[in-house]
Amino acid sequence: MKLSIVLINHNSRNGLRLALTSLRKAIHDISHEIFVVDNASTDNTLEMLNTEFSDVQLILNNQEEGLSTANNQALQLVRGEYILLLDPNTIIGADFFEKVNRFMDEHPLAGGVSVRMVDFKGDYLQRSKHTLNSVWAAFLKFIGMSSYFPKTFSHTQKKAEWVDEFETKEIDVLNETCMLLRRSVLRDTGLFDERFTRYGHNVDLSYRIRLEGFKNYYYSKTYIIQLPGKVINKFSWDYVKHFYGAMFIFAAKYLFKLPVLNVKNIGELYPSSYEIE
Repeated sequence: MKLSIVLINHNSRNGLRLALTSLRKAIHDISHEIFVVDNASTDNTLEMLNTEFSDVQLILNNQEEGLSTANNQALQLVRGEYILLLDPNTIIGADFFEKVNRFMDEHPLAGGVSVRMVDFKGDYLQRSKHTLNSVWAAFLKFIGMSSYFPKTFSHTQKKAEWVDEFETKEIDVLNETCMLLRRSVLRDTGLFDERFTRYGHNVDLSYRIRLEGFKNYYYSKTYIIQLPGKVINKFSWDYVKHFYGAMFIFAAKYLFKLPVLNVKNIGELYPSSYEIE
């Protein structure tokens, strides 16, 4: 099988419907499978999926799991050569798979790819390529790890946005909204570290991909549209706990050699409480 697609959903029924509809249009004759991990939604998502997308494989959680845990649940079951992890509040371009699959086929050292992102107005989103925001960048510099993210910290001169947008280039960190991963690479890196519940999981996995000798890329020849999602209160304790907590976990893991807590091999039975439909 060429492609596995994984979406993590929690009360994003309308966005998920748009994402799956665009996936149908883009997937053409590519051999594929689609998994939706539903984190205890209460917005009739399941009814919509059973009625409109009966071919989708559902993993049902009784409670809202962290993103790393939810992704790992699906990653234990995937069979595709490439794995797309996609946020449900997105619409992908019609040529998406044709182009990214070809890019991965032609670049065997590519462990993962993120693509150009625009908002619903068509404006380019800089975080497509420069995933590490200023807070994460300052933190990595503070703990002395900036040299381990050379593509991020070598960006010393700001280019015109239109140049930056359409430049395919190696990057340090894949964007969590859209990550196309090579399944064979995950056998070397292991899956997501489940201590990263909401933030930092992409930073950690991207770093491990590079530690194994593979590369991460920003690919500019196709795109996804990022739809408006839930508004996040960055002054809430919940946000502070998970966002800044992810940084401390990352520092402890690599500076103080905190043991890795993730499933090592794809194909292991995953001990968790979920059902598959």
